[in-house]
Amino acid sequence: MADPARTTPAVPAGSTPGWAAAPVAALVADGSGVIRSLNDAARRLFPAAAPGHPLAGTVADWLVTAHASGSDGIVRGEAGERFFAAHPIPHGDAVTWWLLDETETRSARDALAREQERTTFLSDASAALLGSLNLDRCMEVAARLAAQHLADAALVLAPTTSGTFPAVTCVRGGEPARTRLEIDPEELPGLGEALQGFPPVPSRWLDPDAAPSWVLPADFGPVGSVVVTPLPGHGVPAGALVLLRRGDRASFTESEELFARLFAARAGAAMSAARVFALQASITDTLMRELLPPTLEQLGGVEFAGRYRPARDGERIGGDFYDVHSAITAEGDESLAVLGDVCGKGLDAAVLTGKIRTTLRALLPMAGDHHRLLDLLNRTLCDTDDARYVTLVLASARREGATVQLRVTCAGHPPPLVVRAGGRVEEADSRGSLIGVLPEIESESADITLQPGETCLLYTDGIVEAKGGPLGDAMFGEERLKQAVAECANMPADAVVERVHMLASQWIGRRAHDDMAVLAITAPRGQHLAAVGGHGRGRYTA
Repeated sequence: MADPARTTPAVPAGSTPGWAAAPVAALVADGSGVIRSLNDAARRLFPAAAPGHPLAGTVADWLVTAHASGSDGIVRGEAGERFFAAHPIPHGDAVTWWLLDETETRSARDALAREQERTTFLSDASAALLGSLNLDRCMEVAARLAAQHLADAALVLAPTTSGTFPAVTCVRGGEPARTRLEIDPEELPGLGEALQGFPPVPSRWLDPDAAPSWVLPADFGPVGSVVVTPLPGHGVPAGALVLLRRGDRASFTESEELFARLFAARAGAAMSAARVFALQASITDTLMRELLPPTLEQLGGVEFAGRYRPARDGERIGGDFYDVHSAITAEGDESLAVLGDVCGKGLDAAVLTGKIRTTLRALLPMAGDHHRLLDLLNRTLCDTDDARYVTLVLASARREGATVQLRVTCAGHPPPLVVRAGGRVEEADSRGSLIGVLPEIESESADITLQPGETCLLYTDGIVEAKGGPLGDAMFGEERLKQAVAECANMPADAVVERVHMLASQWIGRRAHDDMAVLAITAPRGQHLAAVGGHGRGRYTA
């Protein structure tokens, strides 16, 4: 005779007739693991389950294990294609298991976790991509990240005007490889459009077997899925991204293709910024070359040397400048040296410096008449809206036998210093008014003869007004400068400017300072010796 406890449905205490039709699956099992009762939802979930049958073999294994262990907490697991949370309610010698469907909740939780991971990845990717303004480096980072997180391999192409495309390929787990591809983008459907910035072609429309060989990395194997997406830039396309998956992996889903486009937007922005930066750097270098101080050497038998230090260590140009121009007039071999100091510092002063140097170069045919040259330059500056002025010193140098004949004219500038062979220091007797302030200027020239080994030093006020020293507030001053110049008697021009520049720099240390420039004109002590190996200027004889 059957046991009534095993054949009579048991209803949990407090249950109502509506329990059987409850939308939540529920079943009652006794301590021996035999089902006493279950509602309609549980029957649909576990078709093999029935009152009097054991849990084992009729319901999910995870639920059998939880009941057998006497678990009094919530347990979770899959049943069919759904995911449930089982809540145990003990009563007497039995337990009622209520199974709440958490499939949608779990899916939403998993989707949220994926989105959080993707958001974190995109944030990290943006930081990595923007960590360098070098285009090649940006392409390498983009290819590596795409291969690691989006596909099995990635190809990043940059646009070109020469028919040879800069490219970077990377396989998951490998290192990016740069190359240049002479290809027809139309061989891969969607690539030509992507390089022009058009929307991507859905992956399902692309036949992986039609992918050309230049797309595939070496030993990649059969391709299962291909994604081609543009890399949008700032106003113009930055290139295209090709993602590849092997044949044994699932194809790209719409969600994954959308995520690839989000990544491509960041990669394209970084590549575009790198390209703009490279263009600006190229333009800056081109313009900078015209503003940088020239490299000086012997010209017409006269030694010239200069040193320049801008006010800010991170800059290369400023308001101080010097130039040496060879003779272009019928007067022969007379060269013109110019040293100037524009009011202000930094880029604005450097721009005006460039204008002045260009104007002086145009006025070189008049270099024989210093006053006329300065007067024309003054009129040019007075006709502009720029209220800044410039101080100048001109020095025309001509070799005569063993001596150098100088004609020096100052225009609001400190007079040059002349160091004689015996160490005596003199000031050039030249004065003049500022350039760019008054409609008429005054100037007074001085004629100087340099014997072999003697030097005329032109300098800007950044040297004498440099503050520093032991207490940090004393100016370098004219007396220290004269003493330093006196110690440079019979030195080559290069050595003179190097010593003066070094002493002024040591004086200021790391403190703020103005632009500093020095230019030395020296009468050589003798003929050049042949340089060792035939290179360089050699040394002077005594």
